[in-house]
Amino acid sequence: MKKINYYYLVAGALAILFSITHESNGQQTYIPALHNGNLDVNAVTTFSYIWHIITAENFVFGIAFIIMAFCKEMKNVRFSALLICAILMIRLFVIVGTTLCTIGWQLTDLVIDIIAIIVYVTIILLGTRGKKLHTQLFAHLI
Repeated sequence: MKKINYYYLVAGALAILFSITHESNGQQTYIPALHNGNLDVNAVTTFSYIWHIITAENFVFGIAFIIMAFCKEMKNVRFSALLICAILMIRLFVIVGTTLCTIGWQLTDLVIDIIAIIVYVTIILLGTRGKKLHTQLFAHLI
């Protein structure tokens, strides 16, 4: 039986879930609010496409991790996983930094996002550790 990297499989499922929730939250809350304000059409367009880029990026990460979960050689996909972790952490730093510069230390609205990204990156990093840890933790599932 082919070994499956369950960390990558969970990371892929989470990324697709994040993509769906990000898109639906945007469509229900943020995008309509942009059209109700007095914002310039260019600002609305820019915010809208950035929102959709993040949604698409999360979806692509999800598909990539699901594919990577079934790869035979983990060393071949480790670099990709680490690169995605770097992108996610940079995204987190940009979100927190922008929030700090814009509204100061009022980070309470970001707590769930911060926790989600840290847990997500931790799961990915656990998946990069190789078969030994993976086999010990998920042996009862196989």
